[in-house]
Amino acid sequence: MGRSGVDRAARRGRVAVAAGGPGGGHREGGGGRPVIHGRDEIALDRDKLFSARLHAARCRPYLATALFALHVVESRRVPTMAVDRHWRCYVSPVFVARTPVAELAGVWVHEVSHLLRDHHGRSDRVARERGLTGPGERLRMNIAADCEINDDVYGDGLVRPAGAVVPETLLLNDGELMEDYLRQFRLGPRIQELAWLDCGSGADGLEREWDLGPDGAHGLSARERDAVRFRVAQGITGRPGDAPDGWRRWAEEVFHPPQPWRELLGAAVRSAVSGPGVGEDYTYGRLSRRSASVPGAVLPSLRRRPPHVCVVIDTSGSVSDAELGSALLEVAAISRAVGGRRDLVSVVPCDAAAGGVHRVCGAEGIALVGGGGTDLRAGFDRALRMRPRPDVVVALTDGQTPWPGSRPPCRTVVGLFPRFPRSSRRAAGGSRDEDGAEYVPDTPPAWARVVELGAGTAGGRT
Repeated sequence: MGRSGVDRAARRGRVAVAAGGPGGGHREGGGGRPVIHGRDEIALDRDKLFSARLHAARCRPYLATALFALHVVESRRVPTMAVDRHWRCYVSPVFVARTPVAELAGVWVHEVSHLLRDHHGRSDRVARERGLTGPGERLRMNIAADCEINDDVYGDGLVRPAGAVVPETLLLNDGELMEDYLRQFRLGPRIQELAWLDCGSGADGLEREWDLGPDGAHGLSARERDAVRFRVAQGITGRPGDAPDGWRRWAEEVFHPPQPWRELLGAAVRSAVSGPGVGEDYTYGRLSRRSASVPGAVLPSLRRRPPHVCVVIDTSGSVSDAELGSALLEVAAISRAVGGRRDLVSVVPCDAAAGGVHRVCGAEGIALVGGGGTDLRAGFDRALRMRPRPDVVVALTDGQTPWPGSRPPCRTVVGLFPRFPRSSRRAAGGSRDEDGAEYVPDTPPAWARVVELGAGTAGGRT
């Protein structure tokens, strides 16, 4: 089958079949497409399917959060199992009936790997950058994505289905990414038997006729999907010896290695908490050495206690989900800057009103609720009413907010998410509508130490 033949097969829905696994499977009649018998009479064996998922979680415990986040949708139009970008898993009843549990477990891990590695989003980007169009090119992306996954997904309890696509199938090397594999093969006779392969829109970004879409039931929001990836990455980095090299590299990218601005933010916080007067208080538990010079008087001594930091996070509608995720990473960096004492760091989410105070136990447990307008003055007010009162307030924001009219009675550090060029003051006659084309936000006040998140320099104001 040439390129045109593969394209025709792709337009027909990648040949609706119900046997085989990711990149290959059980076939009858000596090759060609899998053969199906009585597909309309077979009901989905959910007990078997969920037993396979449990087996997959036991074999790959670091993927358990992702495996159980998938919502199963029975479908007789999918070839085997397929996923969409909203974390729904479409399952063929015939495929489940014909496939052993050990192989089904491998398919579970295979499909969820497409979503964790964002193959749909990466395929969309590659299609735009390289001008790749048509279902045939999306099939090629699906095959390349399978090569990225299948070189280390099987073994240790997970059985590889016969005919599963691995780099060796295409005479390619292991350990490369989907984007690299795409440059190394083309549609042609070598892959004609893979024309039926279909892991769904979650693998290549091309929507299918069976997809429930963004408004369908049981889909995960973008924030929920990011939370699942974050939890899986935590599981991998927590026990790195249990995961293959490919998964460890993925987890490191999810967490984002330290960037210059993160080092600057940490330095700014350390400078603030170590300044004179920060964390100092008087105590009668130990007498002052000056008491000897004042007979009959008991003078308290000055002691230094661990400084407390409150992080006010801008959760208004102008702050993206990606920036909120970045804010949680900054909270972890701030915790390290004060010596790793999480009990000394609190978080206050704030849009037009301040939310509750969260003690930092783990970044994933902080609920960043908001989405309205912006007024961080409420967040500063809530932070300064805490007991004990914080010694340093760190505000993470896009800067589109009013600021307190006077200097707070503590050190202040402002982390600014990257935006359009900022002026020193609002332009005369400029719009106050944040959505307006002429809107210029107020810059942080002079008493704040400013760090541009994503930039390599920090403001010198203290």
